[in-house]
Amino acid sequence: MKALVVYESMYGNTAAIGEAITASLREQGLDVEESLVTKIDAARTVDFDLLLVGGPTHVHGMSRVSTRKAAVNDRNTFPEPTLDPGLREWLAQLPEAGGRLAGAFDTRFDKPRFLTGSAARGIRHRLKGRGFRFVAEPESFLVSTENRLLEGEVERARTWAEEIAERARDVAALSR
Repeated sequence: MKALVVYESMYGNTAAIGEAITASLREQGLDVEESLVTKIDAARTVDFDLLLVGGPTHVHGMSRVSTRKAAVNDRNTFPEPTLDPGLREWLAQLPEAGGRLAGAFDTRFDKPRFLTGSAARGIRHRLKGRGFRFVAEPESFLVSTENRLLEGEVERARTWAEEIAERARDVAALSR
């Protein structure tokens, strides 16, 4: 099974989660490619059986041009912060999935979801609109108010990816 993990990142937290997910999927025997959203054409997704997409939560949802610019201007940004295109723009360019498998994840502050929102829910909504089937509910990985991943979140991402791999294999076996 071929999988693609795509994400945007401003502070490096979502990139660290994406990298952990990628490593875990590889350990589960999947053929995995990983990319920042700015470095992969959305049309390439047709080459993959499973698409996992993640981004940071900004202002209760997916980032926008203005929130990405504000993050890039912050002195704590990641060496390759996402500017353009962001996930919103990239997801709008996705070809129809025809029932291929997907999952969504985000990073957000360690506060109740009703206060922070969730980029993963918006990602899921857009992927479903393109015809993807989900193998798991969207997942959030938590950061501190200093924009640092909480202890244990990378390990939790690896475990989430193990579950995704198992479910994706089960769905693929049922489809045969």
